Amino acid sequence: MRLPLQIEAILFKRTHGEIQYLILKTIPERGEFWQPITGGVEEGETKLEALKREIREETGIKNIIRIIEDVHYYEPKDLSLIEYLKRHGHVGNHLEAYAFGVEVSSDEEVVLDRKEHSEFKWCSFQEALRLIGETFYDHRGSFKKLNEMLITQK
Repeated sequence: MRLPLQIEAILFKRTHGEIQYLILKTIPERGEFWQPITGGVEEGETKLEALKREIREETGIKNIIRIIEDVHYYEPKDLSLIEYLKRHGHVGNHLEAYAFGVEVSSDEEVVLDRKEHSEFKWCSFQEALRLIGETFYDHRGSFKKLNEMLITQK
């Protein structure tokens, strides 16, 4: 059973001094929108265990350089999002979402789970925001907070 907890993994890599972010496009049956890796926390699982599992399931990536915790916390209020999540195993109307930054090697290969996503793209911060669009305000907020953290760490 899925708990009322959602994780959001924003994968990034550094290539020639530039930060690139990974975003995924959902399959038509899931709405064909761009997003970071997302998923539910299952019973008996910690948020970090769920994070690593979702990364492996959705991208095939196993080698993580570091995880940045507490990037962003939010409680989605969008009823269409909650209904969407219910169709995919979430129980209830309350949801807590935790965003993490996840650094991977610049040569890491992505192998998509074709049951969930049709495309992936490594892109700049600005392009990631453009592709995510205005619909997913909370995802945009997570990207903005992580990008700000990474820029101040240089």
